[in-house]
Amino acid sequence: MFQVVKEFLNSLLLREMLKGMALTMGYMFTQPITVLYPMEKTPMSPRFRGLHALRRYENGEERCIACKLCEAVCPAMAITIESEQREDGTRRTSRYDIDLTKCIFCGFCEESCPVDSIVETHIHEYHGEKRGDLYFTKEMLLAVGDRYEAEIAANRQADAAYR
Repeated sequence: MFQVVKEFLNSLLLREMLKGMALTMGYMFTQPITVLYPMEKTPMSPRFRGLHALRRYENGEERCIACKLCEAVCPAMAITIESEQREDGTRRTSRYDIDLTKCIFCGFCEESCPVDSIVETHIHEYHGEKRGDLYFTKEMLLAVGDRYEAEIAANRQADAAYR
């Protein structure tokens, strides 16, 4: 009986709401921890996985040998690869597409690549206004890799000790 009366008085006096308001008032006079994003940026983990990129060798040839391991290991089935044989007998990709609306950024494609061709960069500031904008073709991925190759190589070198 005592428990019922206690619960009734707590609900009548709005005890939970008063506790919440007290907590709010306590934080009202402390220093805010909000980050003003475009001007201020928080530290990023060296293993952050962002936008994908295809890399090239120093001589300008693309690294991808069309082994299709990244396509096979992708749990979201976001990667599509088609390959063709070149005149010198080597195999290269004729099509390499990633649908970033399907991608879950797990990093399996990066880990499975034997020649370190596909990597996930630290680029997180990209967007698409419609679904087709987030469908990256081979040329687009190579352009990202060419543009950020110095940063990608530095990040791979820094992480090499932990692989």
